Amino acid sequence: MSAARSAPASAAGIAPELHQQLTAKLGVDLDAELALLAMTHRSYAYEHGRIPDNERLEFLGDVVLSIVVTEKLYHEHTELPEGQLAKMRASIVNMNALAGVARSIGLGDMLLLGKGEESSGGRDKASILGDATEALIGALYLQHGLEPTRVVVLRLFDALISGAPLLGAGLDWKTSLQELVATRGMGPLEYRIEQSGPDHLKQFTAQVVVDGVPYGEPSTGRTKKEAEQRAAGNAYTALSEPDGSASEAAAAAGTDTVAGTDTAVDAGAATAAGDGAAAGAGAAGSERGAPGATPVPPADPGDSAGPAGPAGPPRG
Repeated sequence: MSAARSAPASAAGIAPELHQQLTAKLGVDLDAELALLAMTHRSYAYEHGRIPDNERLEFLGDVVLSIVVTEKLYHEHTELPEGQLAKMRASIVNMNALAGVARSIGLGDMLLLGKGEESSGGRDKASILGDATEALIGALYLQHGLEPTRVVVLRLFDALISGAPLLGAGLDWKTSLQELVATRGMGPLEYRIEQSGPDHLKQFTAQVVVDGVPYGEPSTGRTKKEAEQRAAGNAYTALSEPDGSASEAAAAAGTDTVAGTDTAVDAGAATAAGDGAAAGAGAAGSERGAPGATPVPPADPGDSAGPAGPAGPPRG
């Protein structure tokens, strides 16, 4: 994989082997020029004479994704009111859910990034991966139309769509966890934070502690907010287990330490039951800010280290 990362693409096109892998995972052909445009981040475009970037495709793909997911939820959950459907959709199409899908099909290896983004870990940055996923959907729509694109989207997002009904009550994992703790009359909720790494690649690790007892696995992120959201999702899942085994396991981990930063939650797509996948917790398209099928936080657009805070407002 490291070899692929060294030269994933250039203005001449995405490496042939990577393009072949992409079309195999999509299950449909994708024109090489459209694929290249979908993977061209604005930082690369700026450094290469302001060539076209993927933002127009992202704009188109955002709408296509929202239509496909909204229609799917509308027909599958006829008993739910608009508000609950909106929360479910937000959990599926938010930035970090999109980033998880991107990771599952290897989009990070194909991105064209400027030198600054490349050196600062842009290939695994949730905002960049999420935008690339939407751009890819836009490219598929331009080439194949709605119905073939719908088939691809529903397959790629199947785990997220299936897991959406299992989400917590709030618009983000921290809100959901706070509501759950309050409903159960549990003690004070806190997030214990550790940080590591140089200033330009700071890593934060968060552990949820309720009434002095840790719940869920510690989680890492580029920002405190990201780490806390992931940890909140883990704790929510642990507290929701009927047999209480998760809390016992958490207690065994001790209450005064936070695990090392190598315990990062995988943000790849999978089921909401927590079997190893990610659905994001921010909101994308028209709604960035709901909890994901598995613990993944909403990410700041720049993914820079910063203070913790609530999920951002809807994205227009």
